Amino acid sequence: MAENQYRLVGQRLPRVDAFPKVTGSALYVDDMIMSGMLVGKILASPVSHARLLRVDTSRARRLPGVRALITSADLPETLVGAFIKDMPVLARNKLRFQGEPVAAVAALDEEAALEALAAIKLEYEELPAIFDPDDALKPGAPLLHEDVESYKTSFDARKYGNVSSHTQICCGDLVQGFKEAEEIFEDEFCTNLVHQAYIETAGVLAHADPTGNVTAWASTQSPHLCRIRVAEGLLISENKIRIISAQVGGAFGGKEDIFILSIAVALSQRAGRPVKIILTRKEEFSMTRPRHPARIRVKSGVRKDGSIVARQVETVFNTGAYADQGPGVCGAATSRAMGPYRIPNFQLDGYVVYTNHPICGAYRGYGSPQVSFAVESHMDIIAEKLALDPVEFRMRNAIEAGDKRLDGQIMTTVGLKDCLAEVSRASGWQQATAGRSRGRGVALVQHISGNLTSGALVKINQDGSVTVCSGAVDMGTGSATTLAQMAAEELGLLLEDINMVMADTDATPYDWSTAASRTTFVSGNAVKAAAADAKSQLFKLAASKLEANPEDLVSQDRKVFVQGTPEKALSFRQLGMLSHWVKGGAIIGEASHVVEAYPMEKGKAVGMPLRGFAALNFGAQAVELEVDEETGDIRLLGLWAALDCGQPINPTNVEGQIEGAFAQGLGYALFERIHLERGKVLNPNLTDYKLPTSLDIPASTVTLCHTHEPTGPFGAKGVGEAALVPTAAAIANAVYRACGVRLRTIPLSREEILKAFRSRAEVKRS
Repeated sequence: MAENQYRLVGQRLPRVDAFPKVTGSALYVDDMIMSGMLVGKILASPVSHARLLRVDTSRARRLPGVRALITSADLPETLVGAFIKDMPVLARNKLRFQGEPVAAVAALDEEAALEALAAIKLEYEELPAIFDPDDALKPGAPLLHEDVESYKTSFDARKYGNVSSHTQICCGDLVQGFKEAEEIFEDEFCTNLVHQAYIETAGVLAHADPTGNVTAWASTQSPHLCRIRVAEGLLISENKIRIISAQVGGAFGGKEDIFILSIAVALSQRAGRPVKIILTRKEEFSMTRPRHPARIRVKSGVRKDGSIVARQVETVFNTGAYADQGPGVCGAATSRAMGPYRIPNFQLDGYVVYTNHPICGAYRGYGSPQVSFAVESHMDIIAEKLALDPVEFRMRNAIEAGDKRLDGQIMTTVGLKDCLAEVSRASGWQQATAGRSRGRGVALVQHISGNLTSGALVKINQDGSVTVCSGAVDMGTGSATTLAQMAAEELGLLLEDINMVMADTDATPYDWSTAASRTTFVSGNAVKAAAADAKSQLFKLAASKLEANPEDLVSQDRKVFVQGTPEKALSFRQLGMLSHWVKGGAIIGEASHVVEAYPMEKGKAVGMPLRGFAALNFGAQAVELEVDEETGDIRLLGLWAALDCGQPINPTNVEGQIEGAFAQGLGYALFERIHLERGKVLNPNLTDYKLPTSLDIPASTVTLCHTHEPTGPFGAKGVGEAALVPTAAAIANAVYRACGVRLRTIPLSREEILKAFRSRAEVKRS
């Protein structure tokens, strides 16, 4: 489908939220002040595992300035969790990780709040702690959750002992597949604990009024999801809770379900005054939800012609003290553990294991970065052993349009081979690298375009302008601009005619979350359909005035006219006035879009927490780098990325997403790691937690491989996560081609590289 068939879709329009952000007038939670507002602070567990005997708050409650203090004794005895209800709002009976919230206080100022926390005395009996998931799986290992089998779940979690869930996906005959293979390859890879490291720490301003209604402003990417969690945790009816997403200074999955919301609301209920909680950076690193570390074992059976006939993958995710998003992350990772390849026989197993580490959760890519590092590194290892070029090996096995997804659906648009061909060409893959210790690496990605439900309203105002109401959050992704472009395209208006109202649970329809690369696809489909509904009503009104059939009308350039007769027209302003004052009433279009689950073959998947995914997106990345033989340092020289995101709505936004995702993937591969000592975070700040800077980012070439996805709005697919997923593997593969060192753990170790260089030098000298 031609790129230029639309007026606004596909155009590089400026972002609608640019002015407040570049001028500093955008309002974040920490900018907000309310009359009578109190400062909230949280007391965290000082130990990794203990039986909680007593929380003595008597002295703290008497301190001047303290207006509310809560422990689990002040809250309903409920358990919350995204997939498994295993976690209290505040620790009850047991402490399971260093950083677990135990008590909270609201005071007149920060000094008084901190003094109150220091006055709370905890009595506890320490228990044996366990930090390695392999140790947690051993018979007789200490149990973190003795009642795990009684916990309520949203799916068949298959939980037992320290295993909170086990997902398995099978197809074909694995035993026969390995018998048919002429070569068998086995590898093990590990990834470490990393944080989203957003610039704005999590924050909430909550106000519980005397009528029992609660309003909270939060730096969340998921206001409707947060409302559900507050309702569950504090036993408040959802219609009494209003969550408004303030400007969000970065999230990347880490602000889906902000645990401090329920705490702030409970404090406000007790104090009868607004309460604001802003986490410190240290609290962010110990209390919030970083990316799961994982161990991944991959076994592949391959014929000598390079065709993969069998694959077995086992992933073990360290979820920390509570399951949180662990089952979903593991389920997603398990479903993508084959990689974007045709493999007739496979068995994929994923385990989510409790330990006394901090809780892990959602982070951009949602399980895919971990398995991609393993699978795409494994692909290069196989290619070398078979004397095949890594690009050619991938080309032979890559999926195509018409192939089936794991759930049995036929894939309609697959630009994977086009993306691989493009990065191969652009990077000069077949040409020799210049200079010593330089290498190129490549990796592929297959990801989703979203899931679950979004709704939208489109209101035609009296002056002909339009207000679009969407529950989605623009957390820097440009989604406000993208949704506005789609509404304007459908209605025949200009971008400046559209005003976006977003992310307010009372003012906007339900939207599950701005996550899972779903906003353009799912929220976009809802906005497009709601705009079409409003346009249909507008055409009926216009038809009665123009003495024409609604089917013969066209909307363009802020007018509705009879097709072929543009002079016979009514402006949007005229129609807006007519609808409000003369006929029909105000025009409000509405729609919801849900990604429904496809019925997977019986027995093919068990313990799967996630069902129903939109069209898949695909991509390829190639990198060139240089390894310093004196220091082991790795310097990126170039990036080439190609992504099949369907029809890009705003190419500038898409390219920005890809470049930003690569920067995060670079940090994941080379620098980032939360260091722990028996469950305690040793580097809880942005000085000791190493992030890439602009000096680390190489020159990049980004190509958008256009396809037209028939189920997407204007042919679009999602894009937000995919470009992060293959980066670590592409870099690891390039390091190997540069210096012959195959590293199987990220972040990649300069020490191992340097050791290999020194060994090589010693061999030469001898």
